[in-house]
Amino acid sequence: MTDATTPEALVDEWLTVPDVAERLGVDAGKVRRLVQEGKLAAVRRGDPAVLSVPAAFLVPGHLANPAAPSRAEDGAEWTVLAALQGTLTVLSDAGFSTAEAIAWLFTPDESLPGTPLEALRAGRKTEVRRRAQAEL
Repeated sequence: MTDATTPEALVDEWLTVPDVAERLGVDAGKVRRLVQEGKLAAVRRGDPAVLSVPAAFLVPGHLANPAAPSRAEDGAEWTVLAALQGTLTVLSDAGFSTAEAIAWLFTPDESLPGTPLEALRAGRKTEVRRRAQAEL
């Protein structure tokens, strides 16, 4: 049985590195670099364990920055949520592992309401990062 606070239990949809690469229109090496640079978070899951990314970290290109959406015809079809990197950095600075950071982003927070990731996707990164900094 999976603990209800693990990424495995909280995240509905996962993408493998090749799936992320296909969605973003880049090669798998670029996706791995995004993970290494902290622009994207991934954990090993499954049997055999493969590097997997929550699908919700990717957004339609025009919503990369939900606080200032662009026209749909501008830019890439899919991209990484722009506010994700800074939020992952704040969580890392607070001592969170990658798995813990993913779980935190997907855990409902009554004060938001919803999950921190939903708030990020709605353009409320300052509010989310303030809560993440409170974890220090």
